[in-house]
Amino acid sequence: MVLEVLGEALNKALKKLTKGVVDEKLIKEIVRDIQRALIAADVNIELVFQLSKNIEKRALEEKLPKGVSRKEHIIRIVYDELTKILGEEPEKIHLKPSESTIFLMIGIQGSGKTTTTGKLARFFQKRGFKVGVVCSDTWRPGAYQQLQQYCSPYNIEVFGDPEEKDAIKLAKNGVKHFRKKKNDIIIVDTAGRHKEEKGLIEEMKKISKAVNPDEIILVIDGTIGQQAMAQAKAFSKAAPVGSIIVTKLDGSAKGGGALSSAATTKAKIKFIGEGEKIDDIEEFDPKKFVSRLLGLGDLETLLKKVKEAATEEIDEKYAEKFMTGKFNLRDMYKQLEMVSNMGSLQKIMQMIPGMGFNLPKDVLETSEEKLKIYKIIMDSMTEKELEKPKIINYSRIKRISKGSGRNEKDVRELLNQYNMMKKMFKQFGKKRLPKMGMFKGMKM
Repeated sequence: MVLEVLGEALNKALKKLTKGVVDEKLIKEIVRDIQRALIAADVNIELVFQLSKNIEKRALEEKLPKGVSRKEHIIRIVYDELTKILGEEPEKIHLKPSESTIFLMIGIQGSGKTTTTGKLARFFQKRGFKVGVVCSDTWRPGAYQQLQQYCSPYNIEVFGDPEEKDAIKLAKNGVKHFRKKKNDIIIVDTAGRHKEEKGLIEEMKKISKAVNPDEIILVIDGTIGQQAMAQAKAFSKAAPVGSIIVTKLDGSAKGGGALSSAATTKAKIKFIGEGEKIDDIEEFDPKKFVSRLLGLGDLETLLKKVKEAATEEIDEKYAEKFMTGKFNLRDMYKQLEMVSNMGSLQKIMQMIPGMGFNLPKDVLETSEEKLKIYKIIMDSMTEKELEKPKIINYSRIKRISKGSGRNEKDVRELLNQYNMMKKMFKQFGKKRLPKMGMFKGMKM
């Protein structure tokens, strides 16, 4: 999950609002907790102190809006101040409507650039665009094969030649190849480089001149923390960087530093990467990102992920059925088919208001291997058992165990998991969305 430790720490701090009188002492205590959480996430200390000063001043001095509790108002203030350091408004990549749009990928070696190239290609492919990928990395052995391995399962064509040593020629011919095929988007991957490597920087400039990209995208490793700003500035001197993608944010202790530092540069963060799978990339929206960090959820992104992962169209009634805990094992079976495409269950839960950091670990840590076992077990159940799991007694468990080739413990574990998820979503159904008066007039 993106910055899981930071999210949990911020949630823990804000929970104190429910445990006593919200007075000056409590507000200062919460601000100190927020300070510690941000510093632990490697956010610049000066930025942290300025942000915490703003939160404290506003929390103590601002008049409460009508119909909003002090707790809600303080959460809104924290939300406002955090989004300010991340850029506030989302920045979109612009595409040409009637001809090929060319993206040039650049970045330090080891930043995840080649993986991100595949992810970006898949991102646009899922949205109906015809995408082509050009491998012009002649420095790293296996770069072309890596892109092929990543893209070929999704029928995304990769242009390249492992024997060719002229990167500029490869880039130019690759773009020409995909333009002839009328591809909507052409993504050119380049060799990783350091700002000190003058030869590679010169090569990057020549590639840029040869293919004339519509946008240069800088890929930054999220684990480098505050160094992200220096890296972004160094590359911006060599080429007109238009977008930044921050990678490796899943579990990164320094992710907060990378995001906040990169967000202060002229080039805007437009995507974040948070895993190894090709679908582990999303458009960066500071408001939605902070909303998830604070446990306020992001239902819009969740529904998008559900639609993308679904093998068939899901109507609103079906979504409502699942989100309120009124689902059976057959419904759960469908959900398990989608989970592997949507990411970890914990990441999904983070998008539901109030759920992301309040769930038992045994519910969240359902591995892909376990999901496969569950599906095998459900294949051995009758239609009636899938529709009405309550009827599954000891004798039925024995039969299901034998038919699936799994032991009885696995069958019981599946039923326990189902019951826990059902209970969890029922609680969500009762609470529904939290009061959102504090977000009046604000686009989420």
